[in-house]
Amino acid sequence: MALSRKTSAGPVASSDGRFPALDLLRGGAVLWMTAFHFAFDLNHFGYIQQDFYRATLWTVQRTCILSLFLFCAGFGQAMAVQAGQNWGRFWRRWLQIAGCAVAVSVGSALMFPNSWIYFGVLHGMAVMLILCRLTAGWGAWLWLIGLVALAVGWWAAPIQAMLPFSAAWDAKALNWVGLISHKPVTEDYVPLFPWLGVMWWGMAAGRLAQSRGWIARLEINANQPVTATLVWTGRWSLSWYMLHQPLLIGALSLIGLLR
Repeated sequence: MALSRKTSAGPVASSDGRFPALDLLRGGAVLWMTAFHFAFDLNHFGYIQQDFYRATLWTVQRTCILSLFLFCAGFGQAMAVQAGQNWGRFWRRWLQIAGCAVAVSVGSALMFPNSWIYFGVLHGMAVMLILCRLTAGWGAWLWLIGLVALAVGWWAAPIQAMLPFSAAWDAKALNWVGLISHKPVTEDYVPLFPWLGVMWWGMAAGRLAQSRGWIARLEINANQPVTATLVWTGRWSLSWYMLHQPLLIGALSLIGLLR
């Protein structure tokens, strides 16, 4: 694991341009997500009995995990823009996320044909990252538009009721926006409202941290075993996301066959 260094632009980066502190936070979110999904899988196979769709214990955890991922994504975009990342590199990474989103849809359709994922976290991130990149120069206004996005998502149902052709927003063709009267039947649903607000706040926080010089003080010892593990996990978060559920489900399926 490379030790961090100070770049000429100020942020603390590893020798390959990564920011260990951000990877550390993302890695913690990845491990929390893995534990959450393991419990979900145990419930799916009947080893435990939990209501993952309504019980506060699980819905609050999902909100926190998702918020961490989107906040980190927004923060990372702020740092990428500051580092001069060009659109070509942005689109290469974006294509990876979009391709994985398609794979998630296909896989979920095979496992959950009646509640397959058509606009989950990766689908949402693919759209939100483009919007964040286009609004990267909005500065402090990102805090305000982030708040507006959160508010629109929070009051989506009454706002929808005031719109022309209000029922149309509940159709799959439009409910990815988030102006819905009820949650659609799908295993993962991450619409633009309110979640774009979290990513905008992540970008705003990243820009604020850069302007105040806070990032330059985020030195971490990436050679400590626990820290190194979290940083590595955060660095490979997309790969981990795509592989962990097939491995968990495969292992539990095998255990079920051997019982």
